[in-house]
Order: sequence, then C-alpha cells, then structure tokens
Amino acid sequence: MADAPYQPLAARMRPVRLEEYIGQQHILAPGKPLREAIDAGHLHSMIMWGPPGVGKTTLARLMAGASDARFISISAVLSGVKEIRAAIDEAQLHKKLGEKTVLFVDEVHRFNKSQQDAFLPYVEDGTVLFIGATTENPSFELNNALLSRARVYVLRSLEEDDLLTLLQQALRDEKRGFGKLGLKSSEAALRQIARAADGDARRALNILEIAADLAEEGQISDTVIAESLLGNARRFDKQGEYFYDQISALHKSVRGSDPDGALYWLARMIDGGCDPLYVARRVVRMASEDIGNADPRALPLCLNAWDVQERLGSPEGELAIAQAVAYLAVAPKSNAVYKAWNAIKKCVQETGTLEVPLHLRNAPTKLMKEQGYGAEYHYAHDFPDAYVAGESYLPDALANERFYEPVTRGLEIKIGDKLSLQREKDNASPWQRIQRKRVKP
Repeated sequence: MADAPYQPLAARMRPVRLEEYIGQQHILAPGKPLREAIDAGHLHSMIMWGPPGVGKTTLARLMAGASDARFISISAVLSGVKEIRAAIDEAQLHKKLGEKTVLFVDEVHRFNKSQQDAFLPYVEDGTVLFIGATTENPSFELNNALLSRARVYVLRSLEEDDLLTLLQQALRDEKRGFGKLGLKSSEAALRQIARAADGDARRALNILEIAADLAEEGQISDTVIAESLLGNARRFDKQGEYFYDQISALHKSVRGSDPDGALYWLARMIDGGCDPLYVARRVVRMASEDIGNADPRALPLCLNAWDVQERLGSPEGELAIAQAVAYLAVAPKSNAVYKAWNAIKKCVQETGTLEVPLHLRNAPTKLMKEQGYGAEYHYAHDFPDAYVAGESYLPDALANERFYEPVTRGLEIKIGDKLSLQREKDNASPWQRIQRKRVKP
C-alpha cells in the first residue's frame, strides 16, 4: 500500500472540535455573542480580520461543522469569477436540498470591487453564509456593501502561553504529532520557539517540525532550536497594515519625545525586514515636521544618517539611523514650519494668482521703471539690523496675514523674540506701505 501523502505538522494539528481551538477567547469565551451564535447553530455572515496564523481558516471550518453546514473554501489569490460562480452553483444546489453552505473566502481583500459585489445577492437570499478572512483593514479593503452584510470580528495574535500549549500538544499527540517518537523538549526551549513564532501558530508548528528533524537522540536542544530559527523574522507586512502601524508608532514615539519607544519600533521594523533606506527617508521627514527650527541640527543629522546607510549598508547604517532617531526623540519639538507651510499652500490654492507688488519687481528696462517696477523698494542692508520697519513682502491682499508662529521651545524661542521685536518696529514705524492690523490666518 502506498504511503500516505505528506502533510505539514501545522495541517495535521488543525483542531477538529471547537473545544480544541486555542486562543481568541475575547470572541469565543462562553457568553460572548459569537460563541452563543455558534452553540445555538445560528451562524451569520462575517469578516474575520487578523494576522496570519491565528486560526481564521480553522475557526471557519469549526463553525461550519458546529452549524451542520457544508464548507466550501476558495482563495482570492488563486480564484476568479469562474471559481466564484462554481461555488455559488454548488451552494444553490444544496440549498434546494435544505442544506446550509458556508462559503469561506481566504484573503478576501484581494478580490476587486466587482468580484466582491458578486457575492452580495447570494448573501442576501441566504444561498451562502459568507465568511471572509483578511489580514488587511476591512475599512480600507472591502466594499461598504459587503461590510454592511457581515459582522467584523478581530482575531488577535496568539499569546506566548497559547503557543506553548499548542507546541506541547504537538509533542504529546501520538496520532498527529510526535507522541510516538517520544520526542522531548524543555519548556524553556518551547518558549523560545513560541517567542520566535511571534503570535503565529502555523509558524510555531513549522519551527517545531524543523527542530524535530534536527533533533538527536530524541531531544530538542538549544542548539537545535538555534538552527531551526535561522532566517526566522518577526511579522512585518511590507505593504499592509502592520507596516503602517509600525511606522506610525515610530513617528508618534519621536513626536512624544520617547527615545525608548522610538528605538524599539525602529528595531521592530528593521528586524522584520523593512528597507532601512525607507526608514531613513521617513526620519528626515520627522526632522522637518516635528522638530523644525526648534533644533535645526536635526535635519542635517538625519540626512547624514541616510547617507551612512547608503554608503556602508547594514549594520553600520542602521546604527546611524538609530542615532538620528534617538536625537529626534529628545530634541525640542516644533511643528510651526509644518503648520505655516500647510496654511500657505491652502492660501495659495484659495487666493489664486495674486500680483507681485510693484516695489518687489525687478526693473531691468526703462519701460518697466516707467511702469513703477521696483519703485519705493528699500534695500534691507542699508537699514539698522538689516530690517526695513513697515515693509511688506506679501501680495497686497495678504499684507495683514501671519503664517509662521514660532513655538517657545529650543531655538525658536530666539526666532520668536526676533519676530516680536520686528513687529514692534513695524507698529512704531512712521510709515507703512500697508497699515497692518494683526489678523490670524
């Protein structure tokens, strides 16, 4: 008789009863609405949103079984309209026989709008109980029409203790795991695998399976664990929710003046495989947006870190980026330039093409001089402190506007003092091209 086809440990250890399911107690504990719906056999259409390896597919299968419903699974990565149509036809056939069908769509966010819309009539008329699984934020990736017909459940990364329990089960299980082999491992070694798995049950079991292949004399040693973890990286989706969550956490830690938090999120991103040059570019942005002129040294420091990464690569470049991130976190903060720039861009869009005042125009020809170009312009260097009190450098319609308001932190304290002094001189000037009345933008 031919040998049974190989199945990865993660597939063999898939729970067959809800009682075997590990994790997600925030939605599956007794008394929770989803658990009550499952126990009563009143399943409803839903979207399960969570990271890889937390049991979305497994839970969908278990719910279908608990509700005496048939289970059809398609993947948005591999399927198209043809597969959708075939699944619906099959569900319609069994509906006529009085049988319920759970249609599970993995990676549902990968379907386009028209493909997502194709499910709507059959969800509406009860042909299928729709369960979609996604690692991406449904608010951004799924149609509102589909979301309105399905409840969203958030599945969380598994805790270390949950993964430890799963690994211990795999070692003990004689039918599906390594029980017959008598494979042994210390709890400390299994915890090392659980930590490396980063909340992902599939990853934890895959690492254990590699360790089992490398084990000598039935013992999973620390050396075996180290070999099994080679190339293992923390979860980091370079184009998805985790990516933007982590860069957001890094930016907010810098803005909040927490060097420990900032360095932690930097390390998480680098550890997960993020391109350090991407981080370097974002760090330069932080220098202008959140530190600004409160500490003008921040911007060149960040540019230098970027340059080091380009010149030397890793790990030397990463240390330079870390230095820049730590500096930004402890530097005085100012978003005054950032706010002024956004306000001025908005003003330009709203006010259109305002003329350059005549006194600010060059007059290289006789005709231009006759037209008044450059008339009454005052050369600042000819005045005390190189400042012409009362002069205006904005279009006449905007002469009263003030966009840049320095904060009372870092170097901008001195900048603010200087601007205050200049405005006092403006108000005391015996002449002004346009009488200024202080108006907030």
